[in-house]
Amino acid sequence: MHEHGGRAARDAHAARDGDAGHDAHAARDDHAGHDAPAGHGEHPGHTDHAGHDAPAGHGDHAGHGDHVGQFRRLFWIMLGLAVPVVAFSPMFAHILGYPLPDAAWAAWVSPLLGTVMYVWGGRPFLTGAVAELRDRAPGMMLLIGLAITVAFLASWGASLGILHHELDFWWELALLIVIMLLGHWIEMRSLAQTTSALDSLAALLPDEAERVEGDATVTVAPAELRVGDVVVVRPGGRVPADGRIITGGASVDESMITGESNPVRREVGDAVVAGTIATDSGIRIEIAAVGDDTALAGIQRLVSDAQNSSSRAQRLADRAAGWLFWFALGAALITAIVWTLLGSPDDAVVRTITVLVIACPHALGLAIPLVVSIATERAARAGLLIKDRLALEAMRSVDTVLFDKTGTLTKGTPAVLEVATTDGFGEGELLALAAAAEADSEHPLARAIVEAARARDLTVPATTEFSSEPATGVRAVVDGRVVHVGGPYLLEQEDARELAIAEQWRGGGAIILHVLVDGRVAGALRLADEIRPESRDAVAALRRLGIGVAMITGDAEAVAASVARELGIDRYFAGVRPENKAATVQELQAEGRRVAMVGDGVNDAPALAQSDVGIAIGAGTDVAVASAGVILAGDDPRAVLSLITLSKATYRKMVQNLWWAAGYNLISVPLAAGVLAPIGFVLPMSVGAVLMSLSTVVVALNAQLLRRLDLRPESI
Repeated sequence: MHEHGGRAARDAHAARDGDAGHDAHAARDDHAGHDAPAGHGEHPGHTDHAGHDAPAGHGDHAGHGDHVGQFRRLFWIMLGLAVPVVAFSPMFAHILGYPLPDAAWAAWVSPLLGTVMYVWGGRPFLTGAVAELRDRAPGMMLLIGLAITVAFLASWGASLGILHHELDFWWELALLIVIMLLGHWIEMRSLAQTTSALDSLAALLPDEAERVEGDATVTVAPAELRVGDVVVVRPGGRVPADGRIITGGASVDESMITGESNPVRREVGDAVVAGTIATDSGIRIEIAAVGDDTALAGIQRLVSDAQNSSSRAQRLADRAAGWLFWFALGAALITAIVWTLLGSPDDAVVRTITVLVIACPHALGLAIPLVVSIATERAARAGLLIKDRLALEAMRSVDTVLFDKTGTLTKGTPAVLEVATTDGFGEGELLALAAAAEADSEHPLARAIVEAARARDLTVPATTEFSSEPATGVRAVVDGRVVHVGGPYLLEQEDARELAIAEQWRGGGAIILHVLVDGRVAGALRLADEIRPESRDAVAALRRLGIGVAMITGDAEAVAASVARELGIDRYFAGVRPENKAATVQELQAEGRRVAMVGDGVNDAPALAQSDVGIAIGAGTDVAVASAGVILAGDDPRAVLSLITLSKATYRKMVQNLWWAAGYNLISVPLAAGVLAPIGFVLPMSVGAVLMSLSTVVVALNAQLLRRLDLRPESI
């Protein structure tokens, strides 16, 4: 064992058990045994939004920007052309009661400009319709293309006197194209906004980095950095690549990665992530990862993959759009037959065109993908990285959250929790002496003692003659006094008795180190894995929601019971090895529970994969955790509540949009077909076109309401 060995070491090993992954660093230097406790994708029917090859998904930022610009320009041009087309339409003039000029040219304004609108403004829909036919996947574009084509041919027939003048649909054709372009523009703009998280992440990297070469620094592009390079990050500067601080210390703004608003203090040896900001002082960093291996690149991949992944709800919308196509086609056929038999061919054409326009599944195709894309983007901005959309959907129905202890509910590093002294020593004096003796050690327990002294603003005296002895502890001369810090083996060697309170501390699974001054016991320190302050709030909030909370750990029973008692967790599983954690999840599932497992994504991987929703917390520099469906970029367990809030809100929006989109079509198609014609009501084609496009706008605006959702953990 190590110099603090003995019973403290045995206690620590009992506490660690399966959490060895957290303690790999604990066996270094002189304290070798100082053991510490352990997108959406393409829309249905949107094969080609602009008549070009559509991007594979929403990770294509440039593609979305191009589409937004295309539809914006096309909309305004077509709107300008639509004004004279509508104004010179005889039917529109008759409705509003104004006369048209008697000049011969006036009769050709609508046909000529309407043709331009059909060929130019209708091109995105016509090319999309052809692509759907080629792919044998009929959908929205085919319906729009069919509707405007029938309207175009019928209008020319009326203008040339071949068909009845009531079939002059130029103004309806113009309005349909303009409104559909407006809907597509709104849709593309919304979709482009959902990728803003990716654009923002890409913009986090600095344009230049200062690489240390000998005694000088050279300005290079971040892409030129290599693992092992040393770079200087000046106050206010951004970290160019993932690495570890080798000189200096700074308060680092990590909000763009973790969602944590307050800067976090990082010192020598701490990891820092590309894109974060050293707010108050300069630091030197040794590069540990570059390019696609950085946390920032990993986050970008996760968000992009999530936006392009499919989900149950999206697949439902895809099927609904397919059903709607056949429903519309059947309704149009029946309408044509019935109106031909009971009415006239002209009435049959008007009603059939109206049915095809009304039945366009545009809103349905937008209902789910847009909601999920916005939810994914909102999640990314809050430090919730949705890797699998199914996990986001499933989170709303979770009734049990199983937390791993070490590194999740606790910080995963030891901390001094209590100081006991004998007569003649104060707590501050004892802690300062212990910190002085441990100052030259890099072991986690030594660092915990030094950090505790720093937190209390204690003056730590200088030391001489530092030494460490395996299985005993450390020794140093402090202000002329010999100070020893160690565990039970130290007491045996010095023939000293431990403090009475030590037995009580040991019952809670703590690590106990005694401090001896000139051979006499001066006091003792209780160290344990520190519980995160946010863990109490997370557990309490989950219980208020009626969600069960359980804890799993490889630690010994005493340690697990102590943490569970402090956090108010009634059910816990202690002494569970990593390979057995998945079986514990299965045990809970066998009870009929839907389980979300929250762990560090390393030794918890099997359990994360087994759970209904796997959540990896504290991703930091390891965002590509394959076993988790959701990755929390920060280490705040309250983020689980944010995830539940987002999941429920997303589901509500999906249901609302599906009911609006599908319900609108199911009601409006019969009206467009003329089912109420016997009582004198026939839905005009123009009204149908306006209502159809308005349904798309309503769906898009409803999805946008998700942007108002406050996902900050402290607000949940």
